Amino acid sequence: MNDRERMVATLKCEKTDRAPFIPLFGPWGATLERWKKEGLPDNNWQAGIGFDRQWEQIPVNLGYSPAFKEEVVEDRGDVQIWRDALGILKLDRKDRTSMPQFLEYPVKGREDWEKLKAERLDPDAPARFPADWAEKVRRWQTRNHALVLGYYPYGVLGTPRNMMGAEEFLISLHTQSDLVKDMMNYLSDFWIVIYEKVTAEVEVDIIHIWEDMCSRNGSLISGKMFREFMAPCYRKIKAFAKNKGITLLSVDSDGDVRELVPWMMETGVNVFWPFEVQAGCDIREYRRQHPKLGILGGLDKRALAKGKDEMEAELKRAEEMLKRPGYVPALDHLVPPDVSLENYRHFMGRLKEIIGA
Repeated sequence: MNDRERMVATLKCEKTDRAPFIPLFGPWGATLERWKKEGLPDNNWQAGIGFDRQWEQIPVNLGYSPAFKEEVVEDRGDVQIWRDALGILKLDRKDRTSMPQFLEYPVKGREDWEKLKAERLDPDAPARFPADWAEKVRRWQTRNHALVLGYYPYGVLGTPRNMMGAEEFLISLHTQSDLVKDMMNYLSDFWIVIYEKVTAEVEVDIIHIWEDMCSRNGSLISGKMFREFMAPCYRKIKAFAKNKGITLLSVDSDGDVRELVPWMMETGVNVFWPFEVQAGCDIREYRRQHPKLGILGGLDKRALAKGKDEMEAELKRAEEMLKRPGYVPALDHLVPPDVSLENYRHFMGRLKEIIGA
């Protein structure tokens, strides 16, 4: 099987020659800097490991067109107040090495939302497709890897939350419910218009939606709210995918997703990741509860900073999961800077042996 066939069949929980061998996540920037000091040449952290081709994200703009202009509003020495491409005003360190303080978001009410739609969320904006689109379409006709439509930070809840800020968004579910529903429904329809243009020329393997709507204490919203606000949007996207012959609908959310996964599956989601261990996720339990769910990730990144015994414990978790189809073994998030290059290569070498890649 080639990388495309193997990935698609695995996520559909079908039998394959072996599981895909992919990184899923790479290193944080600070991790990469550490690895360079430890001898990594040319920033190429995948070199010599022998990963399969993971997938390719279709580079179509699913967000603002035009984006907000990134600009420094005030310089305070070591810190700045600046606005990013999503229109979010932040107080941040100049070296961007810590979590910023979020000061202001672009949507505070109906007027802001209507202005944003009119000025930046036209699905027919010509700049949504790259200049070399025709060349990419020709190349993809003979590809041997999967194509994914959708990426961070675009999700039914995730995107409106980034437009309003988490606290204001969650309050608005109660105080401005019509506005929130309009945002979710408009964005879903907006994406489907773009999806339609892509699928007219390209055979897509996976539609992916980013949410990050859970903490270590569970979902940010209740099941009732999910079914009222989000489920209709997911069902529209799933119906589109089914009509186009796209069999895989994927969702990414950090945190404890025990509540969220079954809600998502009710709407047609059949692939989920990354199952953070530090949030209480155990992929073996998810497999027992959801035998037809495509699962990626779920191996504790923190173990790689500890030692070979801890790494072997995570690898045993992967071995157990690989006894049944439907699992892509990988770390549960970006590799943190306390992980050495030697430990990362050791872990991935052992995982490769277990997979038989």
